[in-house]
Amino acid sequence: MDRTDEFSDYYADLLDGTYDCVDRIVLNAYFSLGCTGGGMRMWWIRLHGSEARLDTTHLMRMAGNFSRRVQAFAAAHKVPLIFCKRGERKHELAVQYRPTDSNFTGLFLILGSRAPGARWQVSRMKTGSPHLQRARPWPYVRHFTFHIIDRQWGHVAIKISAHPPFGAQIALNGHDWVERLARTRGIELTKEENCFTDIADAQALAQIAEALDSPESIEQLAEVCDRWIYSTCLCLALRSDDQERSGFRYTYSVYQLEYSRNLLFQRGRDLDRIYQGLIDRTRRCLDLKTVKTLFGCRRRPTLRRNGKGGVRFHITVERPTYDLTVWKIHFKRLTLKIYDKGARVLRIEAIAHNTKDLRCGTLLGQFAVLVKRLAAMVYRFLNVLHCVDAAFLDAGDLDALPTPSRVGQRRLAGVDLDKPRMRAAVEAVIALSVQPGGFCVADLAAKVRLMTGWNEREYGNRQASYDLQKIRGKQIVERLSHSRRYVHNAKGLQTVCALLTLREKVIKPVVTSVGQSRRGKRPPRPGTIDHHYENLRKEMRCTFKTLGIAA
Repeated sequence: MDRTDEFSDYYADLLDGTYDCVDRIVLNAYFSLGCTGGGMRMWWIRLHGSEARLDTTHLMRMAGNFSRRVQAFAAAHKVPLIFCKRGERKHELAVQYRPTDSNFTGLFLILGSRAPGARWQVSRMKTGSPHLQRARPWPYVRHFTFHIIDRQWGHVAIKISAHPPFGAQIALNGHDWVERLARTRGIELTKEENCFTDIADAQALAQIAEALDSPESIEQLAEVCDRWIYSTCLCLALRSDDQERSGFRYTYSVYQLEYSRNLLFQRGRDLDRIYQGLIDRTRRCLDLKTVKTLFGCRRRPTLRRNGKGGVRFHITVERPTYDLTVWKIHFKRLTLKIYDKGARVLRIEAIAHNTKDLRCGTLLGQFAVLVKRLAAMVYRFLNVLHCVDAAFLDAGDLDALPTPSRVGQRRLAGVDLDKPRMRAAVEAVIALSVQPGGFCVADLAAKVRLMTGWNEREYGNRQASYDLQKIRGKQIVERLSHSRRYVHNAKGLQTVCALLTLREKVIKPVVTSVGQSRRGKRPPRPGTIDHHYENLRKEMRCTFKTLGIAA
């Protein structure tokens, strides 16, 4: 897989290196035979020899036995068992109990909670045969979360339902896997929360991280799940001989997945300057609704930190060490996220809250394909950021854009950015350029209505289709082969971004301010752009006076 992007290459001189890593991995573990009523009857017969005792009472009794065995096991092995209240932050609670011994492996905490889960209800038909159906909506049932330290994967959390067929979720972290493998190979690094902030050999670490999104990692994921879920969790519900006799085996599927590209800047001040400038330049173009900043208590260091004997900084939500700025773009259950991490790291992250939206299968065998889909989202996002951040304008673009063009045999009008409708369509195309898999005419029409407040009669699919053809004629977008979806063209996107920036941030504010006298107090801390605007305003007044233009 090509792991280069234009944004990282553009700022390569300011970077110590980059690395890509799979972050949070959440797998669903389910007994496929127990997903249907007929399958549950077959499993019960294998387990007990007949279905005479298959009723709701005995299923509930199995759940109660599981809960009692968990409590007895925790008391016998002196493992903390905490029943959490609704809304309690379970991950933060687990961090408090995490062992300080770096060589520790095994179970260190069990958390009990109530959450929606599948529960079978049994009724008897006229023939006396049991009829199974799931309770709808899913009721709140008892779940137990087993927190484990694995020798290869670090912190592993397995959440299992107390009710048969004992559905489970396994949460792992790719950064923990990379950290443990890197330390065994003698690579010195500093890890703060879920990020590497100082790396002795960034290239070697990047090679280790790349191995996690290869097909070979599927076997490693299956091994760590099998290593703990049967021997530590399921054994409290079904003994080993019961598991073998009834053929109880879990099937794994990928439920949630996160993938990130991390840019390690040489100096924290460079990171702050570039990131804040990036937000300012792209916020309007990408139609960002909210940008969240948590203000810290320290400024970023000017000099590069080598990580030897220095102070280790730690970020918390309540009081970050540095200003932490986060902004997100959501596409249904997919999210693109960019934020600064620690003193020198900028992270760009793609999150699949439900991997069904990636449309390439969810079984564990598709793990490498899912990772590639998320990686493609990250690289595409960075390429769009580069187009918007470093816009480029040729000498003839300003005159060529409004001229007519052709798409096939069809002659179309040009793209005139002075017209509100055309300008809104172009801005919507820029905002949709980061959408995974491209966009269609209906997406463009909906985005224009959202940005302008127009109704469907004022701007519907018919108007959007015509405007999109004109935009396509200027090579700003391209049509995906064998589909009705469109993606951006890098050069065309850079051109319209430059023209819109020139219009909205240079011509419009400067010309408007020339005819106005200075009102109000000056800002207490004017930025660089404020000084530029003030100088331009003064010079433009003198120019207008010389040319005899009343302003």
